Amino acid sequence: MPDVLSQSRHGDVLVMTINRPEKRNALNYEVSVELAAAMDTLDSDPDLRVGILTGAGGSFSAGMDLKAFGEGQLPMIDGRGLAGFVEAPPKKPLIAAVEGFALAGGFEVALACDIIVASRTASFGLPEAKRSLLAAGGGLIRLPLRIPPNIAKELAMTGASIDGEQAARLGVVNRLADPGGALEAALTLAGEIAANGPLGVTAAKAVIDLTSEHPESEVWKLQIPINDAVAGSEDAKEGAAAFVEKREPVWTGR
Repeated sequence: MPDVLSQSRHGDVLVMTINRPEKRNALNYEVSVELAAAMDTLDSDPDLRVGILTGAGGSFSAGMDLKAFGEGQLPMIDGRGLAGFVEAPPKKPLIAAVEGFALAGGFEVALACDIIVASRTASFGLPEAKRSLLAAGGGLIRLPLRIPPNIAKELAMTGASIDGEQAARLGVVNRLADPGGALEAALTLAGEIAANGPLGVTAAKAVIDLTSEHPESEVWKLQIPINDAVAGSEDAKEGAAAFVEKREPVWTGR
């Protein structure tokens, strides 16, 4: 029986692929356990700088496995939420590479990623209301942070889906790709991120995330220790030296 999550390394990029194509990569408890472990690997391995999450068989994820749900199983991990990371995303950058369906919990998983790269024909939506359910996996929290709240309400209350091009116009999707090209485009973007100082990248992510959790006056104070740690690092000295010496920097993550 194939693993429900496959992993491959592309240099300093970890690609995690939900591998249940016969179920349109529906999320069950086993997927969540494997994703939680993969996110821990991403954060703990110093050789990894960026993660990409995608789905096998031409679809990202159609959401929660309703058959498993009917049997009393939830795709949740205590303290980590849906898919094993939605409530506790990794500290390192995470890109969603979306083909096909990213619906319900699948859309919530994509929204838990820092950046979304999608096929023009991908399909995004929160159809839970059509089944008298609530998108409680972060979709109703994160979507209105990316698009106007009134548009988020319309999508959540009608359960309507939008394609990749519509999602890009709204600001949900960062980069578009032709059908079948989302992973390649995500790898290109991951390479652009990984070329930069890893401490600076993770610090930038951390501060931006703080802005959605705290008022501006608090963020100014909270970013001070983050900035101090980056500014005092060996990589900061290396970045300055490489600029002066007109060469590419060699990052150590220290």
